[in-house]
Amino acid sequence: MVAIAHRSPNLLPVLLPAVLLALWWGLTLPNPDGLIPQPGQVAREFVDFAGLAGHNDSFSGTLLPNLLASAERVFGGFLLSAALALPLGLMIGQLPIFRRMLDSTLQVLRPVPVTAWQPLFLILFGLGSKTALFLVTLGCFYPILLNTVLGVRSVEGRLLEAAAMLGVSHSAMFPKVVLPAALPGIFTGLRLGLGFAWVVIVVGEMSGVRTGLGAMITDAREVSRTDVVIVGMITIGLAGFFSDQAVQALGRRVLRWSPRHAGADR
Repeated sequence: MVAIAHRSPNLLPVLLPAVLLALWWGLTLPNPDGLIPQPGQVAREFVDFAGLAGHNDSFSGTLLPNLLASAERVFGGFLLSAALALPLGLMIGQLPIFRRMLDSTLQVLRPVPVTAWQPLFLILFGLGSKTALFLVTLGCFYPILLNTVLGVRSVEGRLLEAAAMLGVSHSAMFPKVVLPAALPGIFTGLRLGLGFAWVVIVVGEMSGVRTGLGAMITDAREVSRTDVVIVGMITIGLAGFFSDQAVQALGRRVLRWSPRHAGADR
């Protein structure tokens, strides 16, 4: 296997999925009618879920509306979280007074899991999309905030001294030096935040919404449709993967001045 990987490096990304698929197939082969479906059953359900195989049950042909509903909540919560966490992180990282005032409170709240916030959000916002949206926002918030703070505080003092020697004024130091230097850390936070958004969406859509991948997984679990649950998991994984690729592409474009990041994925 290693020799094949050396001869065909383009096959490297598919090696682990192929091994896992073979293992899944081998473990389910003795009991094809068990609770854990075979890969072929899941593939057929995925085709049906996408609406390419007629209409077999209530899950047939619901891929697009469920995916769009979840994507709306994921990206809505992500953008809302970024709008809050980015300026707050920049202020905490740059201004000691904000760091002393806010850091302790944020560190106390940060370990509280999203699932613990769900009952409170249900009381505040009721069943439906608002609770799901704010749970996603909360799930994104801390990864973006902490990486933004770390990015700002990691700017080397020597860089600031060199900029001052070159004539950069104190008022221009932040937009011209600190912010560009902090951008790699900020984009790492955005990637992590968006990834957490797709994780949290399942919990968020257990709060009474009718459409969405999380709602579909919950409905399938209640009727013991493991194949549909796995299809929903695969769909979330693919959506998260392509979302992450989009953020990486944006990061490479914004950071094209940096040789380290411009060629990171080559």
